[in-house]
Amino acid sequence: MRRIVNYHPSTTARIALGALPIAIAIAAYLIASDARLAANPGDKIMPAISSFYAAMARLIGRVDPTAGQPLFWYDTWLSLARLGAGLGISAAIGLVLGVLIGFIPYLRATFDPIVAALSLIPPLAVLPILFIAFGLGEASKIILIIFGVAPVMVRDMVLSVSAIPREQIIKAQTLGASTWQMILDVVLPQVLPRLIDTVRLSLGAAWLFVIAAEAITAEGGLGYRIFLVRRYLAMDVILPYVVWITLLAFLLDYGLRKLSAYAFPWNGLKEA
Repeated sequence: MRRIVNYHPSTTARIALGALPIAIAIAAYLIASDARLAANPGDKIMPAISSFYAAMARLIGRVDPTAGQPLFWYDTWLSLARLGAGLGISAAIGLVLGVLIGFIPYLRATFDPIVAALSLIPPLAVLPILFIAFGLGEASKIILIIFGVAPVMVRDMVLSVSAIPREQIIKAQTLGASTWQMILDVVLPQVLPRLIDTVRLSLGAAWLFVIAAEAITAEGGLGYRIFLVRRYLAMDVILPYVVWITLLAFLLDYGLRKLSAYAFPWNGLKEA
């Protein structure tokens, strides 16, 4: 007897099933919006879809007076630049420190406790400290992402290195490999795919820190724009920006997944 766990959807069915919850959510919003607007045509909480188009058309065509750039795309560029810098530096820190701490026992005994402690500190709690220490410019925003993401990446890399079968290390030593040769030829090929997965899983947290930093002090960015218009209850701007951020995150996740499959085809990447 075949069980449901043994049935796998086709590519078409998987696309359709993935789109189904989104379609249901859109339909539920349209129904609720129509009901609210019927009771109050001036309702701002759940505006009609046409209001989204009108608001975004204004923003996309509007030029930022300070930067002289299209407002919507300028906000997108600023947020993506901050996100990319923070995640890139965090990934480098996670790889270097994670491999060294995970592979060398003395380094693990020394630094594992402090890394664990740092990973448990709520990053938003130290946001005022970062602004005081590094000012209100770009540095504090990027450091917030690094502080929130890098310790978790380091811990994940340490666990990945620790999960490498000890027999591989012993065989490498038997063949005369030095510590650095074992790191380069045995450890790195096995943890690099995991690093990409860790970056993918950190995208949500990184976006949270970008939006939080931009909301408090910034002169542009997607988070800055959302919190700027919230005082006017401008849901026709806020909701499209939230959807746009979600789409950007999805595209970044998709790109990283394809990068992992292309660079490490032997890793047997599964859809996730």
